Amino acid sequence: MEPQIVDVRSVVEAVSAEDSDAPLYEVESLCMRCGENGITRFLLTLIPHFRKILLSAFECPHCGERNNEVQFAGEIQPRGCHYRLQVPAGDQKVLNRQVVKSETATIKIPELDFEIPPEAQRGSLSTVEGILVRAADELDALQEERKKVDPQTAEAIDQFLIKLRACATGDSPFAFILDDPSGNSFIENPLAPSPDPLLTIQAYERTREQVTSLGYLVGEPSAETSEGTENISDQMQREPHGSVGARAGRRAIAQGNSADIAEALFRYSAPEEVMTFPSTCGACATKCECRMFVTNIPYFQEVVVMASACDACGYRNSEVKPGGRIPLKGKKIKVHVKNIKDLNRDVIKSDTASVKIPEIDLELASGTLGGLVTTVEGLISNISESLERVHGFTFGDSLDDNRRSKWKEFRARLDKLKSLEEPWTLIIDDALANSFIAPATDDIKDDNQLILEEYERSWEQNEELGLNDMDTSSADAAYGSADVELSKDG
Repeated sequence: MEPQIVDVRSVVEAVSAEDSDAPLYEVESLCMRCGENGITRFLLTLIPHFRKILLSAFECPHCGERNNEVQFAGEIQPRGCHYRLQVPAGDQKVLNRQVVKSETATIKIPELDFEIPPEAQRGSLSTVEGILVRAADELDALQEERKKVDPQTAEAIDQFLIKLRACATGDSPFAFILDDPSGNSFIENPLAPSPDPLLTIQAYERTREQVTSLGYLVGEPSAETSEGTENISDQMQREPHGSVGARAGRRAIAQGNSADIAEALFRYSAPEEVMTFPSTCGACATKCECRMFVTNIPYFQEVVVMASACDACGYRNSEVKPGGRIPLKGKKIKVHVKNIKDLNRDVIKSDTASVKIPEIDLELASGTLGGLVTTVEGLISNISESLERVHGFTFGDSLDDNRRSKWKEFRARLDKLKSLEEPWTLIIDDALANSFIAPATDDIKDDNQLILEEYERSWEQNEELGLNDMDTSSADAAYGSADVELSKDG
C-alpha cells in the first residue's frame, strides 16, 4: 500500500496538479513531543510562475503529532520585500487573501504591538485570517498552565487574545505587515495587474545583520578593508579610452551584466574611461569589483553606469544613475507604438518612474521593476515577467475559473502589444525626469510619435522624494565662497 501523505497531497494538487507524479521521499525522524521515531515525507514541486518549494509533512504514529512546512528550494531574491496590507473592518475578502510566509519572514500588526517572528509559523502557506487564527490558537494552548503559575500574565494574554481574534474575524481594522529579507514571501493582490489601494509593496537592500540571518558568512571589516575604503580613490584602476578602445570598455561592462545594457549605451557614445573599484556583493557580502563609466546620451543627460559581478555566489547587478543636479521639473514621456521600429526604441526607466499603457488599463507605480536599460519590447517582457513573479501565486491552479480566465485574457492582451496587432501608447512619468525613450529620427523634433511634457512637481511628490526637507544652504555657501576665491585669484 502506498504511504498516505498527510495534508501535503492536497496542497500539491492545489498548486501544481501536473507535478503529482513527482518522487516522494521518506525519512525517519525524531518526534519532538514523545521522543519516538516518526516519518517525514518530502516532495519537491513548483508553484507555477512563483518559486520552487519543498513540501515536508511529519507524522508520528505513536502520539499522533503532525507538522507541515513549506521551504523554498530556489535562490533568494536580489532584494528583500516588505508588504503592508491595510485590512478594513468587516471586509472578509481581504482576510481571505492568500499569504506565503517563508522561514525568514516576520509578520507584524502595529495596532496590537504584535509580532510573529521567523521561527514561528515558518514556511506556511495560508491566508491572513488563517495566520492570525493559528497565532491565537498557539497562544491559547498553554493558558491553563499559565493561570496556575502566573495568573496575572495569563489574564493579560486573555485580554490580548480578544483583540487578536477580533482582528481575525474582521471586527477591528488593522495593518498586516509581512517583511522578508530573502524576498520569497507574498501577499495576494486580487486586483493585479492594477495597483491595490490596500496593499503596498517595497523592495529594499539587505543589511549586514539580515545577510547573516540568511546563512551567508559576513566577516567583520578588517583594518585593510577600512584603509582601502578610506583611500578608495587611490585604488581605482583607470583604463584610458584612448589606449584600450571602446571594445575593452564594452567587455568590462558586459562582464558585469548582460551585453544588452552595454550595447544600448554604446550606441550613443563610448565612455572616456572605465573605472574599477572594490565593493561588496549585495547578496552574500563578499568582496567583488564594481565597474563604472560615465557617458552622455543625446537629448537626455549624462548618466553613470555601474555594473558588478560576484565570483563567490554568481550574483550580478547593474545600475544606471543620473548625473548632475536634480531637475526642477518632472517629465512625462509618451510614445505611440505603431511598428517594429518603435518596439526597438531604447528605453531608460529610472526607479522613480511609473509606467502606463491605457489600452490595456495597465499602471505600474513608481519603483516597480527598479531602474532598467532596455527597449520598448524589452520593457513589456519585463512587465510580464514581473507580474508573474510578484503575483505568481494567483496564476496557479488554486485560482477560481473566473479569475483565471481574467488573467489569461490580460496576458493575451499583453502579448498582443509585442505583435503590434493594434497601435498602442506607452507613457513613462518620472517626477525626477531621469527616464528616457530614444527618438526614431536623427532630430527629436522630427519624431511625431514621441511627445515630451514637463510639469511642476506637487508637494506630495517632493515629499515622497525627500526634497521638501532637503537643505543645501551650506553647500551653496561653500560653492559661493569658492567661486569668489577663484575670481580673486584670476
